[in-house]
Amino acid sequence: MAKSEQSFNKKEKEKKRLKKRELKMKKKEERKANATGGDMMMYVDQYGNLTETPPDPAEKVIIDAESIEIGIPKKVEEDIDPVHKGRVAFFNDSKGFGFINDADNGEKYFVHVNGLLQEIKENDKVQFELERGMKGMNAVKVKKI
Repeated sequence: MAKSEQSFNKKEKEKKRLKKRELKMKKKEERKANATGGDMMMYVDQYGNLTETPPDPAEKVIIDAESIEIGIPKKVEEDIDPVHKGRVAFFNDSKGFGFINDADNGEKYFVHVNGLLQEIKENDKVQFELERGMKGMNAVKVKKI
């Protein structure tokens, strides 16, 4: 019984495949019959819309190819003072780390004992530089003011 079912399934699949092929051929013939003579020429106007009329040569705008930037524009280096000023919000001598609040923008930066030039304690006014760490910006070269 299993063999007869298999052969039936195979026959059904073959019928479906042939029917699909016939439909495809019919659609192809319909497209050929309904096709208008030749390829249709389309133009793009100054606003990016497709039109059948060619553009007016008097409205042609000349663009310098050198002025076109492909990709991301190069970053312009800004003259930023690398030295920041702030106040020590928290520092744990036994664990060797703490946090400094930046006086300019109020950001809180992590500081490690290895980034200190002088010993610091809470509420000291300090100056420091920033360096990217694993979890964000870290204060380095920290010294009292």
